[in-house]
Amino acid sequence: MRNALKYILIGVSALLFTGCVLVDQDMSDCETDYTLDYELRLVTNMTTELQTQLSMAADVNVSAALKQYMSGIFTDYAHDVNLSFYDVYGDSTRLHNEHHIMDANQSSYTLFIPVRKYMHIAIANIDDNHEVGLEKDELCHTSRLFQPIRDTVESHSTGVFTARLPMDIKEGEDQQFDVKLYMANCATALVLDTLGSHIKDIDVYATGFATGFSLADSTYRYEYTPVVKANRLAVDGADSPLCFTTVTFPSKDVPASKVTIESPEDFVTDASETSLWQYRVYCHLDDGTVTETILCVKLPLQAGQLKVVKAAIQNDGACVPMAPWVGSLVTLDWIDQPGWEVDF
Repeated sequence: MRNALKYILIGVSALLFTGCVLVDQDMSDCETDYTLDYELRLVTNMTTELQTQLSMAADVNVSAALKQYMSGIFTDYAHDVNLSFYDVYGDSTRLHNEHHIMDANQSSYTLFIPVRKYMHIAIANIDDNHEVGLEKDELCHTSRLFQPIRDTVESHSTGVFTARLPMDIKEGEDQQFDVKLYMANCATALVLDTLGSHIKDIDVYATGFATGFSLADSTYRYEYTPVVKANRLAVDGADSPLCFTTVTFPSKDVPASKVTIESPEDFVTDASETSLWQYRVYCHLDDGTVTETILCVKLPLQAGQLKVVKAAIQNDGACVPMAPWVGSLVTLDWIDQPGWEVDF
């Protein structure tokens, strides 16, 4: 599915300094006319994923709730945009920066910067995202998006888009630069069938995702392993499955480690030998005990994607995955006393 948000940043005529018209003159202080066309490209599998994974009649309300919630994440609408222009020599110092509130499908801005070569980096939709920030952006090669370092973090609250483009602005030439911004984060949904399980409460977390994004080379950083608290959606219908969601940076594309069986009481399926990312589900039972299930997902979660995982809750609180690419590791009686804490 491809939706497009397009806005145009147009350079206008600037007064030419006397020296700017001389042959072989240093052009570093001259300004000229040029046009930048920005296109926010939403390339996502969300519609296909919802149609494929939530096609049963019992999933209709879950699909509707997910679609409504994710409409604010997978969107072709830019609220804010941060534009930086860096020197391509030396320490790649930032030479110019602008910040604009768009709140529209297109907008025009006047930009004046000297004639020279630049590396241009654009970022959209981070003003209202309290879990994603921009740091070390005075230099191009250190500029990155980051999450706060905590044991447990919240989901991203916006879809974040980025782009980078080398620019060679030349004096006296009509130039046009096309800048295409693509989504840097992604989302998951855990759909749980709890009919007949008689559980009291459920807590859901996810882990295995990147902690940051380097803007100069568009690479993800995996500096530690944050645990993301999943949000429970309000789903219509008393008999509808439960739905928990996360919005994060992507997972790795290859397994980082193997899941280890810690005790003989643990139950493991073949698919959980390796995992790229995980859901951790804690079911509270009537007898005061808690059952932990680690759902081990073997498919990578990539930028712009929504990945739906479905599972059924048993009477003992164990989660049984419904797809062959998801394994499970179950620990019964994980905590046998109230007042427990999740410690990863």
